[in-house]
Amino acid sequence: MKVLLVNGSPNRDGCTNRALEEVKKSLVKEGIEAEIFWIGNQNQGCIACGKCFTLGKCVFDDTVNEFAAKAKEADGFVFGSPVYYASMAGGIKSFMDRLFYSSSKYLKNKPGAAVVSCRRAGSTLTFSEMNMYFTINNMPVVSSQYWNGVHGNTKEEVEQDLEGLQTMRTLGTNIAWLLKSLKSSEKPSYEKRIGTNFIR
Repeated sequence: MKVLLVNGSPNRDGCTNRALEEVKKSLVKEGIEAEIFWIGNQNQGCIACGKCFTLGKCVFDDTVNEFAAKAKEADGFVFGSPVYYASMAGGIKSFMDRLFYSSSKYLKNKPGAAVVSCRRAGSTLTFSEMNMYFTINNMPVVSSQYWNGVHGNTKEEVEQDLEGLQTMRTLGTNIAWLLKSLKSSEKPSYEKRIGTNFIR
């Protein structure tokens, strides 16, 4: 079993990555393969062109399609973002918009978790915003002992957030537990999707 952890910060080795490293540590301890995937810092937003419906992937061939190829074989996901103005960073927002629009089938029915990193505040708003992606795509949302976030302006300051780091380790433990529990379960079957558009 494998979990992909997405570093949605424009900084490869900052606070968000430090939080994800702690989740990874628990996953590996539980016998789950884990890989941190950095999205980079050049992310194009979705332009609603609809090309993904015919191409089977995003029209912009960058880290979104690279990640989607990995997601096919993955069993669970953790998406991490720093907090910018009480919201997700622009790069991870663009990344998730395009990924979930073009490749949601590779994430569906697989556990997802959000991790946020902030200096002081805005973490719960960002955490809620990120969880919306999972709940629109039939993904079990994994929780921890507190909202999944760490505090600090540098990764060295994150090291001082002992509760936050413990929350990350507990999250990793819970993801591993859920994956092992789901391994022997059948996936649910669904009705044909209904889309309601109100037209006069």
